[in-house]
Amino acid sequence: MAKPTPGAEGPDHLGASPEPQAGAGGQAAALKNLQSKLRSDLRHHPVVLEERARRAKSVQLRIADMITAFAGSMNFVYLHIAGFTLWMLFIESKPWPTLTLIVSLEAIFLSTFVMIGQNRQADFQQAKADHDFVEQELELKTNTELTREIDRLTIELHHRLMGTAK
Repeated sequence: MAKPTPGAEGPDHLGASPEPQAGAGGQAAALKNLQSKLRSDLRHHPVVLEERARRAKSVQLRIADMITAFAGSMNFVYLHIAGFTLWMLFIESKPWPTLTLIVSLEAIFLSTFVMIGQNRQADFQQAKADHDFVEQELELKTNTELTREIDRLTIELHHRLMGTAK
């Protein structure tokens, strides 16, 4: 009978052994697999996922994202270096009035995209802060309830063990 080749289990197998291993080594491997699955499932904050979904629905927001992504890249810089050099050498003579107008208009539009990006970032930060606040308040409430229940159970256990009346 031929031995299966390593990695032949398929992509859905997550690289774990087909049978659980006995002892601490098997438990450690299982824990490591569980941690990696959790990390991939919880890769992004819920507000990030909501923001992505909202932005994906709007054509205007997708276009603004593409423009700001390109304008913030080195390709944008290289394109402008080449374009300005060609313009100054071959298209217009000094003092380049048309080039000055084009650059000024471009600066106006790019500053508008920067402000759009800053507003978007501020909205995202506020939504994330609101979400985190709600989650922390829920956690605090749950912890308080658990602490009270532990206190109640401790007192009840104490009374039962000591045989005293409540």
